[in-house]
Amino acid sequence: MPGILLGDEFPNFEADTTIGRIKFHDFLDKSWGILFSHPKDFTPVCTTELACAASLSDKFAKRGVKMIALSVDGVEDHCGWSKDVMAFNSQPSSPLPFPIIADEKRELATKLGMLDPDEIDADGIPVTARCVFVIGPDNRLKLSILYPATTGRNFDELLRVIDSLQLTAQKKVATPVNWKPGDKVMVLPNVSDADAAALFPNGVTNKEVPSGKKYLRYTQL
Repeated sequence: MPGILLGDEFPNFEADTTIGRIKFHDFLDKSWGILFSHPKDFTPVCTTELACAASLSDKFAKRGVKMIALSVDGVEDHCGWSKDVMAFNSQPSSPLPFPIIADEKRELATKLGMLDPDEIDADGIPVTARCVFVIGPDNRLKLSILYPATTGRNFDELLRVIDSLQLTAQKKVATPVNWKPGDKVMVLPNVSDADAAALFPNGVTNKEVPSGKKYLRYTQL
């Protein structure tokens, strides 16, 4: 199945959406972006996901991340579904704060490797899996996560990984297991001790291990 790999330039596709026709790179306009797909409109798990994404839209915007969803129904259904989503959030008069791409023929879902072969619709066609793509300002894929159609996503985790991606794009560090903003980070192995001392004025500490190798180096930014 076709797909896109980390580091690839994300396709500059054109599509109809709930805000009109877009060209993807123009929509991003050199910002960070997150594209998340859904199996179908007016379905239970998808509705909870879109509602959560809507409630967190200010937090994504604060990070300079443009949000956009995709589902295999048309714009008219997307607009009707959006009202249900915001009503679920007890905000029936508010618009959905991000657009939804229409992909009725599953052309984009197929191109991006989004289909879930284990989940079939009434016509016997695979539905769209719950993909997450995070795209950087250079229009290249920085992160992808693929959930089956039956498992809802954790949008708090998506905010966490975006924090990590944005931090590690600027600093010569990596984020360890379960890292969250404010925690210590790890110095990259290719940074010498001398360079680390210059780069990290708060100091670098080493975790001692039986091998004696000094590869577990931490610093506080």
